[in-house]
Amino acid sequence: MASLPLILPLHHSKVPLGPYFYPWALYGYPVKDVVRKVGPQGVRESDHVMSLKSLLLCSDEKIVRVLRRTLGDLEIGVELCADADSALRKLTRERFEAIIVDCSDTGAADVLRSARNALCNKRAVAVAIVDPVTGLRSVFDIGAHFVLYKPVSTERAKTSFRAARALMKRERRRNFRIPVQIPVEIKNANTDSALRVTTVDVSEGGMAVRIPHKGRRPTGRWQISFTLPGTQAAMNLPAEFAWEGNTQQAGLRFLEVTPEMSHQLNDWLKQNSPEVEQDDPPVRCQLTDLSLGGCYLEIPSPFPISTRVTLSMSVAGLELRAEGVVRVMHPEKGMGVEFTQTTPQHRQVLEKFLGVLTDNRNLLPELLVQPEGLETDPVPVTVALSAAPEHDDPLLALFRTQSTLPVDSFLNELRKQRGLATHATA
Repeated sequence: MASLPLILPLHHSKVPLGPYFYPWALYGYPVKDVVRKVGPQGVRESDHVMSLKSLLLCSDEKIVRVLRRTLGDLEIGVELCADADSALRKLTRERFEAIIVDCSDTGAADVLRSARNALCNKRAVAVAIVDPVTGLRSVFDIGAHFVLYKPVSTERAKTSFRAARALMKRERRRNFRIPVQIPVEIKNANTDSALRVTTVDVSEGGMAVRIPHKGRRPTGRWQISFTLPGTQAAMNLPAEFAWEGNTQQAGLRFLEVTPEMSHQLNDWLKQNSPEVEQDDPPVRCQLTDLSLGGCYLEIPSPFPISTRVTLSMSVAGLELRAEGVVRVMHPEKGMGVEFTQTTPQHRQVLEKFLGVLTDNRNLLPELLVQPEGLETDPVPVTVALSAAPEHDDPLLALFRTQSTLPVDSFLNELRKQRGLATHATA
């Protein structure tokens, strides 16, 4: 198929944008923050949901005052630690949805690294407070997801923590378990052996099951089949044994869950945990570059690299829903998203969407983005994109080869691509 040069407007301006366009989870540990009662069909309903909790390591009283006020408005509790040692002790004893550190404090880097290794906090959202001259690469390398620049104002903090809270909620719900007992058939594709087990609980990422006493404990990858209470269609998907609770229990982590099965599972979890807090509303952002493989978005507080997101775009009555993964992130500027859907139906709708924008270059698409959680095993962008099917997509090539550039240099490369598109159109 011939290339599809496309020019997208930015902020309703006449500036030509857009490169050439061509065709194109860790099973959660037990969550104890929710008190439940037994409801219908043996499924427990939520009695009370604790507020989101954050651990704050900061000795700057002015920053602490701003963050206490901001996080309080967002219904995020704050546990203040005056030094790294007390923060490290808390990380091993309590569960937090966010770890916030002032990188100028002694031991801040150790706290971020330790959070990644602590079983109960390894999936906490990490926020680093830094001076503007601090190199972002070093901050991300020690485990930060978000960066908050000094001086920390109320407005800047609210913008950053609204995005962080959306991800915090999504990560907590992802690990939320519904106690329920249903039969599960598991088969080993390599040995043809089969087992029939019973669940202890089910979450978005997997399930805990009771293991028969006889024989060796199963390990590795299996194909599992089960039907959720109150539903008709059986769920069939691959899973692997990920952890052992005790001699009678083991954890199964779901693998390669299709969007259809993911929606079915999430709907059931929502129906059976009505008191769990709802996700934050999607965030409005500005589309600046779009290809059949991905897009770049301007957004005040972009989501971290490896965040799975859902994009909802609309223009001239045409709507497009796309799933993707953040591959490039520039704090307070924007992020690059690689689309993960490769079905013919998705490609057809995306090509039509591109066609409408090509024919109506003064239209500004409406775009909303919502986080779906962090990838369980983040893959470096260069590896992820080099493993993707080969196709000539300059935007994805930029994500692959220039993701570590400073933000100004990266955006300059984007402008060069837009210039090439303008020349081809002319």
